[in-house]
Amino acid sequence: MVTILDHPLITHKLTNMRRADTKTKDFRENLDEIASLMAYEIFRDLPTKDVKITTPMGDCVSQEIAQEVVLIPILRAGIGLLEGIRALVPTAKVGFIGMYRNEETLEPVEYFAKFPQGLEESLNLVLDPMLATGGSAIAAINQIKKRGAKNIKLVCLVGAPEGVKAMQEAHPDVDIYLAALDDHLNEIGYIVPGLGDAGDRIFGTK
Repeated sequence: MVTILDHPLITHKLTNMRRADTKTKDFRENLDEIASLMAYEIFRDLPTKDVKITTPMGDCVSQEIAQEVVLIPILRAGIGLLEGIRALVPTAKVGFIGMYRNEETLEPVEYFAKFPQGLEESLNLVLDPMLATGGSAIAAINQIKKRGAKNIKLVCLVGAPEGVKAMQEAHPDVDIYLAALDDHLNEIGYIVPGLGDAGDRIFGTK
């Protein structure tokens, strides 16, 4: 399943991020806010359990989250989505996987991986702002599945049809959440119109 979260607030903030003259601070702040807005829909089906609590007026039965959440940003750009989601679910655990794209082959190369225990029972959100060729996301999810993860969602800011198709073919059981589905990839594997290199724009490295 592919879900495009084209809420007016998300679209407005994404427009600010797309602008070439948007500075690092504003780019990062808009990304935090979009991540938080997307989280409401992403967690819509998160299971809850009944708990008995005492309010100032007396006892009652209410609900709390019944499943652990693990956030797994793909380094480095995925870190940009981390804090906006974790602000809503501060008890979430965090794993990391480092992938970079070989600029000649466009294939992903893994250089780091560290995950919390219990992936097999958790809701695991893989975070990466751009779903371009899909190579990095597919490779990251391959590694996560090898460690027992079953319930996985991919959360991206902007996707290209080529990346969505590749993900669906490789991992049809993984739901994909996007703020926007753009037109195509260019000859060097960047999303058009996109927003440039998300990692460089988040961290001000270019």
